[in-house]
Amino acid sequence: MNIKISKISYNLPLKIVTNKDLQEENPNWNMEKLSEKSGVFTRYIADKNETAFDLACKACDKLLIGDDRLKESIDGIIFCTQSPDYIMPSNSFLIHNYLNLKQTVFAFDFNLACSGFIYGLLIARGFIETSLASNILLITGDTYSKYIHPQDRSARILFGDGAAACLISETKDEGIIDAALASSGSDYNSFYIPSGGLRLPKSEKTAFVEIDESGNTHTAEHIHMNGFGIWKFVASTVPKQIIQLLEKNNYSIDDVDLFVFHQASKMTIDSLMKAVKIKPEKVFINMDKVGNLVSSSIPVVLKDAEDAQRLKRGDLILLSGFGVGLSWGTIIMRY
Repeated sequence: MNIKISKISYNLPLKIVTNKDLQEENPNWNMEKLSEKSGVFTRYIADKNETAFDLACKACDKLLIGDDRLKESIDGIIFCTQSPDYIMPSNSFLIHNYLNLKQTVFAFDFNLACSGFIYGLLIARGFIETSLASNILLITGDTYSKYIHPQDRSARILFGDGAAACLISETKDEGIIDAALASSGSDYNSFYIPSGGLRLPKSEKTAFVEIDESGNTHTAEHIHMNGFGIWKFVASTVPKQIIQLLEKNNYSIDDVDLFVFHQASKMTIDSLMKAVKIKPEKVFINMDKVGNLVSSSIPVVLKDAEDAQRLKRGDLILLSGFGVGLSWGTIIMRY
């Protein structure tokens, strides 16, 4: 038994912030240079009271609309987020309540960022291969904009908010062929929020505004991102994982119909394509329109590629996610 991605839907907030908007707000920012490196020109930003759960509800509605049998087939909910509504309970239980699912449907969250969809697929496969489920609702959603200081140009230019809902189902077809996961905990502070957990609760001290050596503004309650350090790390480690996984399974670059990378930045994806020697026509990119959507990045790319007829059933695809942790993972699968 294996798994397939049966259906994908996603939802983005209504508010759109363009690079022109950011330039008008921050006249001292060099938006031309920032746009060139990031590859992001518009991003969707959640309203003050709009959460990842709210976005996920709308994504689930799109996924399940008009199909009660599909809803009844769900055996479990897995929600990947780093911006939950509450410390407890998890967002998955809020979704369980929202969809009014039966009590036999299990639910849990896991905390991971840009590699979250990769991990989520493999977690779902574990439940399905052990016959604990046949259909799992895999949800990814985040509102990183709420963690970004308004004057932090390195993070604000990149990230958008959004949620994706995927139905992961059992299949006797090929499905996931192979996968690789890795982590570097020693680099945890390359991308983190120092305050807000139990180690360093929020206080007057953590609200103090500072400017780092790169000129980015934030407090201890906001995202701290070593952009160059992360790019350098990803560019040196992720290509090795991709190449090793392809070689292990006797695939060449030409065998893969579509490479789907986490939409970190244009500079990052360009580096990966160059290192692995992938032709542009084998990569689908949508970050220019939606920004970096964290764990929802890959499923949104898959949906957009399918809608653009760049992806079809039976295609051999390679998925690669990388980010906070630091964490990275790659999957080869038949779509």
